[in-house]
Amino acid sequence: MHKVSVFRKEHFNAAHRLHNPSWDDAQNKAVFGKCNNPLYHGHNYELIVQLTGMPDPDTGYVMDMKILSDLIQAEICERFDHRNLNEDCAEFKHINPTAENIAIVIFEILRKKIDPQLDLRIRLYETERNFVEYPA
Repeated sequence: MHKVSVFRKEHFNAAHRLHNPSWDDAQNKAVFGKCNNPLYHGHNYELIVQLTGMPDPDTGYVMDMKILSDLIQAEICERFDHRNLNEDCAEFKHINPTAENIAIVIFEILRKKIDPQLDLRIRLYETERNFVEYPA
């Protein structure tokens, strides 16, 4: 048998503000620019979840894509879609919601729900041109 990677693409929309509370306003503005807007700003995030493993000998699936989609919807999209990440999501009360940190949080949430024999990778597009992957 050979390892195969499968991918599921989902999306969610969320607002956030990049801000370090231990810095003054000038340093936050210098480092984060427009992303430090006190009134927040939003993104249409594109999420790609990659699973790598051996196809099941009975089904041929690495993981049933409908089950994966339902899991992402329930655990990620319902949690973050149309939310203010800083204000509405406990995961970001003490973590700056950068794309990097959002990807790590998503990974940690899904890792608990997916067979540990499967390798998990998260790719998160914050914009069409800016995206992150975790783990690197």
